[in-house]
Order: sequence, then structure tokens, then C-alpha cells
Amino acid sequence: MNTEIYGVVAMFLVTVLIAIPLGRYMGKLFLGEFTWLDAVFNPIDQLIYRLTGVDATIEMNWKQHLKVLLAINVVWFLLAMLVLTNMAHLPLNPDHNPSMSADLAFNTAVSFITNTNLQHYSGETSMSYLGQLVLMLFQFISAGCGMAICIVVFKAMKEGTTNQLGNFYFFFVRSCTRVLLPIAFILTILFLLNGMPMTFKGKDTITTLQGDTVQVSRGPVAAFVAIKQLGTNGGGFFGPNSAHPFENPDYFTNMIETMAIFLLPVALIFTMGYVLKRKKLAWIIFGIMTLGFFLLLAPAIMMERAGNPSITKMGINHSLGNMEGKEVRFGATASAYWAIATTVTSNGSVNAMHDSFMPLSGMCTMLGMMINAFYGGIGVGFLNFYIFMILAVFISGLMVGRTPELMGKKIEAKEMKIAMMVALLHPFLILSGTAIASYVYAHHPAEYAGWLSNPGYHGFSEMLYEFTSASANNGSEFGGLGGNTPWWNIADGIVMLLARYIPVIGPVAIAGILAQKKYIPESAGTLKIDTLTFGIMVIAVILIVAALSFFPALTLGPVAEYFSFH
Repeated sequence: MNTEIYGVVAMFLVTVLIAIPLGRYMGKLFLGEFTWLDAVFNPIDQLIYRLTGVDATIEMNWKQHLKVLLAINVVWFLLAMLVLTNMAHLPLNPDHNPSMSADLAFNTAVSFITNTNLQHYSGETSMSYLGQLVLMLFQFISAGCGMAICIVVFKAMKEGTTNQLGNFYFFFVRSCTRVLLPIAFILTILFLLNGMPMTFKGKDTITTLQGDTVQVSRGPVAAFVAIKQLGTNGGGFFGPNSAHPFENPDYFTNMIETMAIFLLPVALIFTMGYVLKRKKLAWIIFGIMTLGFFLLLAPAIMMERAGNPSITKMGINHSLGNMEGKEVRFGATASAYWAIATTVTSNGSVNAMHDSFMPLSGMCTMLGMMINAFYGGIGVGFLNFYIFMILAVFISGLMVGRTPELMGKKIEAKEMKIAMMVALLHPFLILSGTAIASYVYAHHPAEYAGWLSNPGYHGFSEMLYEFTSASANNGSEFGGLGGNTPWWNIADGIVMLLARYIPVIGPVAIAGILAQKKYIPESAGTLKIDTLTFGIMVIAVILIVAALSFFPALTLGPVAEYFSFH
């Protein structure tokens, strides 16, 4: 069992060691500084600009950045709807899979453009290869958008007064061509060498050891998996996601996929330090996020390794831990590590069924999404953390009787109103959605009995997890919930849209407004944000907001289920 812990430690340390220089490289990219790959990628970028008619040299203010982001997302949504509802009549469909219904196509299109990748379908039976390729493209696009808009906030946080925050197209194209594409290519090669399929042929007929003939689905899996992990997307090519042997053949690919989940969210922290020339601040933020991650990871690993006490009481050998819903080739420890990694980020991919985790392990996965700021998704994770920074600065200012300042800019009523709307939106979407679903299920049990495979506390947890995942733009699920119904497809779609764009618009608006204010150099009385004291304040704000908002709901689900075991 100790070797499993060594594997977890190795995955985390290697990720951080790669992320630090990668973050510096990304900082140079977005500041337009020279990098050794310019000779290769400059011609590619220029070709893209010429083909699209974009001028990447025009400076934009924060409103223009948001307009471009929202406009191009609308275009991609319409394209996704067109393809998904017509797959049966389009090419690259060797297995003759059907087109999606309107409500499922709506849910899927919204899910992939918002970087959520919540899937109410199994890709091997519900998607053509063309549909899979379109969704793979959106996994580049949604991650690139998140990275680009995060760089806008970094630019706004710099010292001085300005309303010129770079060019969205410049940031977006460089995110895709110089960060996502090269790393995804390397990951794809590693996956191919370790047995992942990469083909456009249809199902293969094989004969099992028992002599049975079965049809085995395949497709362009390796490239799909690379970007789903790297871009904190998480959408699986197959229904079981990375628990499927074609998406995750062995422990080596499991390590690579797990490290890819964290890589860019961690690297962006150090990109911020490079852009702002504040390395200490980057390490403080990294420390806060890492502390939060380990506070969720440690209990999850301990509970999954301890296993189910009900099985222990039966006298059954339980030395491998809680192995229900897990792959033997990964084990309980690596599965728990993946579960927390995928939920503190907005990745959402799984290598085990979260519905089968122990109650408090499941609660830890939910808390990662409820807080939604420990690393988080590419770009948007920092934007969520930025809101907590604003709240911490404001509360600290009130405590000492000074006007709150962040990076030399005064935080006033307008910024606080926006910050509070963003902070309250997340619990509102999760709790109100779960309340409505619970009411509908309880008052119409015959009509909606197919929703849940588990009644009682766990059934409530399944509905709470679904809305938590949708609101965190995560995409993982408690699989006992039957999500492919008009109610869940539409409800989740609405939540994903609101939870993606309002938490992007809010922080960008705050940063843009602050950037235009008069810069006040730091003095002896200024609250310094690159200190341990400020780090503790941010942690306190995060814990208070999460505890007050979600503790009552968690007691009705995973906490109550835990006590029912004892």
C-alpha cells in the first residue's frame, strides 16, 4: 500500500516541477517577449490572423475583451448544435450512431463551450467521429478562452493606470497554438505508445477467451484524451471516461493523465507572478491553493483506503480499501487522488465512479467544486480566487479602519457589489437547483422515479452533486443519477451558462475598473497581499463562505449517510 502513496507524491511533485518553468514560458508568450519557439509558431499565428481577418495588434479595454469572448462563443454554440442534431446524416459515422435530440444537443453544446463537459450520453453509442472531433475542437477553444481572459485580468492587475489590456485574439491564439497544441501533441504520442487507439475505423470484432464474439468500439481516442485532460475539460470519449482501458490503459497513462489535470492551472499561478513581477505573491497563492487541496485530499485517501465499515463487520478481507467502482490497476489511493484533483480543478474526468466513494470522500469531491478556487479550471480558477482576494481585502480594510486597496487601487462600492453577486451566484445555483429537483422528485415520485438509483441520503447527494458539478463547470457526476431527461438537460444547461459567463464577466469587470483608477504606491499602512497574514485571511474567507453556504445541504446528504454507517 505504501507504493500507492509514493505514486501520489511523485505525481504532485513532478507536476509542480514542470509547471514552474512552464508558467514563466507562458508569461513571456503573453507579454510578447522572445521565446525559442517563435520561429516555428509566428508564421502559424500570422496565417490564422490573415484567414480570419483579425488585427491582433489593436489594444482592447475590458468591455471589448468580453464582447469578443461572448460573440465567438455564440457562434461555436450554434455550430455545435448544427453538428450534434445532424450526425446521422454527416460523414465520419462508421458505426451509424444516431443524431442527438434537441434537449441533449443543447446540454452537450453548452457543456463543451463552457469547459464543463458534463455528459448525459455515452460517446461510443451516441456520437459519430465527426461529433467527437467537433467536441475535441471545443476543448481547445474553451480552454484557450479561459486562459486568454485570465491574462486580461493579469494585465489589469499591473501597476499603473490604463484601460488598454492587450488583445483578446492575441492571447487566445497563443494559448491554443503555443501552449495547448504542443503539449497535447506530446501527450498524444505518449498515449499512442501505451496502447490508446487512434483510428477512424468503426467497431472491431474480436473473439474473447471464452469464445464469444463481441463488437469493440474504438476511434481517435488518444488525441481526444490528451486535450480533455490538459484543458481541464474532462469529457470522455467513452461512457466510463478514464476508467475505460482504451482511455487509460495502465498506471503510467494514469499518472500522465492525472498530472495533466493540474499542469496548466498551477502554471498559470506562476505566469501571474512573472507578468506582475511578484514571485512571492505567486507562491503565497500557490500555497493557499495547495493547502486547500491537501485538506480535501488527505481525508479522501484515508477513507478510501480504510474501506467500507459494513464490509469489515462481515469479516471480509478489505485490505485493498474501498474498491467498489474502482479499477484494480489503479487502486483506491490513486483513484482518490484523481477524484480530488479532478474536482478542485474544473476537469471532471474520472478513473473511478464517484458514486461509489465513501460518503465523506464524496463530500470532499463536492467541497472542491463548491469552493471552486483551489487551482480551478484553466484561467477561471484564478478568476474565482480573485473574487476571494477582493473579499479578503475589503474585510481586512474594515477591520483596521482603512479604505481597502488591492495592488495600489482602492476597492469601492461598485467593485464590492460585483464581487458579492459573483460570490453568491455559485451557492444560489447549486442550492436552489437541488431544492427544486428535490421538491419535484418528492411530489411526483411516479413520474420521476427513474431519476435516482439510490433513495434517501445518497439520492439527495446525487442531485446535489449534479448541480454542484454543473455550477462549477466541472462535469463529473454521481453516476446513479439518470441525467438524460429534458429536465436535467435543460436545467443543467442553464446552470452551466450562468456559472461560466457571470463569474468571468464579474472579475474582468472588477479588474478593468480598478485598472482605470489612480495608482497609489504602497506605503507602511498598505495591506500587503504577498504575506502569510493575507494568505490566512483569504483561507478564512473561503472557509466561512463555503461553510455557511453549503454545510446545511451537506449534512442532509453525505454527512447523514456517513452516520447511517456507524
